[in-house]
Amino acid sequence: MFKKFLASLGIGAATVDTQLEKETFVPGEDVHGKVFIQGGETEQTIDAICIFLMTEAVQEVNERKVKEKVSLEKYKISDQLFIGAGENKEIPFTIQLPLHTPASFERLPIWFETGVDIPMALDPEDRDPIDLKPHPHIEKVIEALENQLSFRLREVEMEYSKRHGFVQEFEFSAGGEYHDYLEELEAIFFISQDKLDVMLEVDRRARGLGGLFSEALEMDESRSKVTFKSEEFNGSVENIADKLKQTIDRLKE
Repeated sequence: MFKKFLASLGIGAATVDTQLEKETFVPGEDVHGKVFIQGGETEQTIDAICIFLMTEAVQEVNERKVKEKVSLEKYKISDQLFIGAGENKEIPFTIQLPLHTPASFERLPIWFETGVDIPMALDPEDRDPIDLKPHPHIEKVIEALENQLSFRLREVEMEYSKRHGFVQEFEFSAGGEYHDYLEELEAIFFISQDKLDVMLEVDRRARGLGGLFSEALEMDESRSKVTFKSEEFNGSVENIADKLKQTIDRLKE
C-alpha cells in the first residue's frame, strides 16, 4: 500500500520513453515510433496513452504578447492497459502529421509530448523535439518570393488567430523593385490536398501627402489572397513568382 502511495506521488512509478524512427519530417508525413513503458515498484493501471504535437505560439495576455506552449494535435495510441511492477511494455505506433503543421526554420520549437494517464497518480511525460521542413508547395512559394522577387525572410512566428486557431506568419523585408514601395510583406499559408491559399499583407511606405494621410488613418496595410492549385507546383518557380507578382503589384499601388 505504501509503495502505491509513493507511486501516486511519482516516486517509484512507471516511466515512459517515446522513440521515433527519425527526427526530421514534412507536413502530411507518417511518423513511426514506439512508446516504451517501464513499470515502477508497484503495479499500475494506465487509462490511456496519448501523443500531443506541441509548439509555442504568441498570444495576447493582459495586453502583453507572451509565448505559450500549445497543442496542435492529439493522438490516442493506447486504451487502458495494466503494467506490473518492473514490467516492460512497448507499443508501436504510426501517426500522421497534419498538412498544416508549421515549419521549424530552426527557430520554432516543435515536439511530441507523450502523456500517460494513470488514475490517482502523477502522469509521466516524455518530450521529443522534431524538425519540421516546410511543405514542398510552401517552400516553392518562399523560393519564388526570395529568389525571383527579392524579398528576404526576416521572421517566422506562430500566432493565435480567433478565426483559425493558430497560424504561422512569415514576415519578409522588401528588396529589389519593391524596396521603395513596401516596408514589409507578410504571408500566411492555408494548405489542403488540392490547393494552397496564400494570404498576403503589405505595409506600404509613406509616399508624399497621400501616403502620410493613409498612415494617419492606419490605412497603410493591404491584404489579398493568391490561390494555387496543386498541379501548378509541377511547373516552374518562375510561374509561381509571376502569379505572386501580379497580386503584390496591385497591393503596392
